Amino acid sequence: MAVSISVVLLLLILAVIFLRNGGLKISHALVCLLLGFYLASTSIAPTINNGLTATADIVSSLRP
Repeated sequence: MAVSISVVLLLLILAVIFLRNGGLKISHALVCLLLGFYLASTSIAPTINNGLTATADIVSSLRP
């Protein structure tokens, strides 16, 4: 749960930065949002979740 909230916050911050800099239009953001909702309701959602969780585990285990 904490990983998914962190990912959502990171993506939200990036989207706001892109919107402010003009690199992302409102229509593009809405298309990405709709794509996310549709992906979440498909059978590939657990695979995406497992991949993100594995990536977060790898990144958290790295030592600087």
